[in-house]
Amino acid sequence: MIARGAIVAAAAAGVGWVARAAWGTIPALGASRADIEPYASASPRYRDNRFHNSDPGSSLPSGSQSGLAKAVLTRGSTGRPRRTIPLATPLAPASAGELAVTWFGHSSALVEIDGRRVLTDPVWSERVSPSTVVGPARMHPVPMALADLPAVDAVVISHDHYDHLDQATITVLARTQDTMFVVPVGVGAHLRRWNVPEARIVELDWDESAEVAGLTLTCTEARHFSGRALARDITLWASWVIAGPRRKVFFGGDSGYTPRFADLGRRYGPFDVTLLPVGAYDERWPDIHMNPEEAVRTHLDVGGALLIPVHWGTFNLAFHPWGEPIARLIDAATAAGVEMSVPMVGQRVDAMRPGMQEKWWKDLG
Repeated sequence: MIARGAIVAAAAAGVGWVARAAWGTIPALGASRADIEPYASASPRYRDNRFHNSDPGSSLPSGSQSGLAKAVLTRGSTGRPRRTIPLATPLAPASAGELAVTWFGHSSALVEIDGRRVLTDPVWSERVSPSTVVGPARMHPVPMALADLPAVDAVVISHDHYDHLDQATITVLARTQDTMFVVPVGVGAHLRRWNVPEARIVELDWDESAEVAGLTLTCTEARHFSGRALARDITLWASWVIAGPRRKVFFGGDSGYTPRFADLGRRYGPFDVTLLPVGAYDERWPDIHMNPEEAVRTHLDVGGALLIPVHWGTFNLAFHPWGEPIARLIDAATAAGVEMSVPMVGQRVDAMRPGMQEKWWKDLG
């Protein structure tokens, strides 16, 4: 009887865990293909029921799945810091500056440009997953509560992966901020599913622009993929040009390297600041995540002045050591003569006066 009771209790606990893991996942998945299709189908990049990169590539080369599964099971603490990641206290001037960037971790950054504020890929949740129980978890707290953010003029989204488009964060921003959401084609359907007002959603294809609060926001090419559930590539992915009357910022989103960045540089550059991904790279997916050396090459291709790395340090999404992206980035940037700044999580970098670089990451990786 005792054994039977233990089995029943264990089964109940298992069911409870599954229920907690599944709780809230349906809304977090976002829009269905049927909701997205009317918007996606109008794009010339949407063929055979999916979007395509200009430079073909694979997000996971054939035959690598078994090796990837083994790597996940055996990586241990690889990709995690040896010590607690320090946080800076975010500074939020009453008025936005001429050119500054506050990094909140991963690809979430607050860009101040010509007196306006643009928030990139805001993710405040504990996990980048449709579940609050399973999925990659934060390696550091968020340095500022969403409620404490200053007024944001625009939110730009690079694509719909969970580490870049977070339902809980978007829902709060829609309620607490009077901001516009500027997204690639198809991603707007997710926002509509989450009750963001239609009038506050701007959906753009590559090389299309919108004027928001005196800024010109241009959706530009990236080399990546998309998908939140089983359907893949039914929404577009993008990089972004954020242009004010005097200053310009290039936000790389999430992308593998492509020579087409040089085309973007000729068309939209040069840029005062580039925010480029440097982490979560791997030889098994070289086409869709650039490595640090390729980030430096992209910075040069688009005509960047100051490089600020993003997409590293917050979520363990690959198999390289935690600090490797910055070590490699410093070597590549130094060799190429590229000026860069590596902000601490929560730190505001005044791009007009970057100052001396504190090597806060040195003993963590």
